Amino acid sequence: MSQVEEKAVSLETAGEKERKINVFVLLLCILAIATLFTYILPAGEYTRIEADGRTTVDANSFKWIESAPVELFDMIKAIHTGMVEAGNIIFFLLIIGGFFGVLRATGTVDVLIATMARRLATREKLLIPVVMLFFAVGGSLMGMAEETLAYLPLIIPLALALGFDTITGTAIVIVGALSGFTTAIMNPFTVGLAQGIAELPMFSGIGLRLILFIIVYLVSVLYIYRYAMKVKKNPSIGIYGKYTKEEAKKLLQSSAKLTARHKFILISFLINYIVLAFGVIKFQWYITEITALFIVLTIVIGIFGKLSADQIVNSFTNGSAALLGGALIIGVSRAILVVLNDGHIVDPMLHQVSEAIQHIPAYLSVAGMYSFQTLIHFILASGTGHAMLTMPIMIPLADLLDITRQTAVLTFSFADGIGNMIFPTATTLMAGLAIAGIPWTKWAKWILPLVLIQYLIGLIAVITAHFIGYGPF
Repeated sequence: MSQVEEKAVSLETAGEKERKINVFVLLLCILAIATLFTYILPAGEYTRIEADGRTTVDANSFKWIESAPVELFDMIKAIHTGMVEAGNIIFFLLIIGGFFGVLRATGTVDVLIATMARRLATREKLLIPVVMLFFAVGGSLMGMAEETLAYLPLIIPLALALGFDTITGTAIVIVGALSGFTTAIMNPFTVGLAQGIAELPMFSGIGLRLILFIIVYLVSVLYIYRYAMKVKKNPSIGIYGKYTKEEAKKLLQSSAKLTARHKFILISFLINYIVLAFGVIKFQWYITEITALFIVLTIVIGIFGKLSADQIVNSFTNGSAALLGGALIIGVSRAILVVLNDGHIVDPMLHQVSEAIQHIPAYLSVAGMYSFQTLIHFILASGTGHAMLTMPIMIPLADLLDITRQTAVLTFSFADGIGNMIFPTATTLMAGLAIAGIPWTKWAKWILPLVLIQYLIGLIAVITAHFIGYGPF
């Protein structure tokens, strides 16, 4: 293991220790509160009807029914029930994690980063847009988030070597990936999951998200670029955290090069997403087909990477294990919905909210949904957990308010990505800041203007989506 890799591991461990909020404890508290609400809130229900191949709410069918409080043992049973109901999504996540494990074992991404570092050493102005594009595409297409932390010890020294500071290197990785997360062109963990709950075709509405990706990416690049150039002119204004310029020289001295097998792996990776996009658009592929495609890709890159059968299997299981926590989050989040549904209190909440806002313009209702999703994300900063908890409520609400389900999904994805850039409950952010040695208060002060700009872009986007009937439905 190289010194850079050793530092990445040790600093990632330090990042784990910095985390103050355990998402499982938070979810179990929410589960207990949801159970308590079944004793307090009145029960009611709408009639569900099948229309155009999807389940929707009959807006005129609400009726109050006898209360059905959930008992303690039933609450505990809901955890297993939730995991069973979300089983297809949980196993999809584990297989994607296994794929990442095999990809990482080939060393392709590490070599790619080191190669880019050397080639950009004398062209520092290209560092921010080029490397940020790499992470933004990864965040938007694959949901790269925690995986990017391993590259901070590579990118931060590179930024320092080119005359920038630690916060610039940190932002290139974290803001880059989360800018892609925000627009989520084909992110299976946010848009894919939310669309599945909404019964929308997987990755539908990609055109608008692609436009938004370009806008958010360019705004983020410009923000970081302007700051980096100020630091280059006046290094005293920079924030350097745990790193020094001496450490930066190690990365530029790396002799790692992209070999033919690395290139074959990258080409295979690209072909996979072309096939995936074609299958989703042409044949309406869903989780089962996409999962199968990633299993095939895993085997292909394992062969190109000259990994033995044992190495492929071990790397796959290690990659899956790394995402086991996220998979369990999905199941526990689903348990909350199980309790709310068993207590018949979701529909009364929908009824009360729709009654309260049905007389205001729909575009203001969309803005309210967007703001609500942002507030919820502060409490539950897991994208998958957030989707599982809120989308089953937001989708029927969107139906009642005559807002397209695709627009409701957009309000979620923007709130998810933007919140992850600043909320102290976002574990990836806090771990990254720990690796860089940057206090959250300094980061928050630095990133706040960009967060507000992106929030405004999101607000305009969701209102526009409503007016254009962003669909297919």
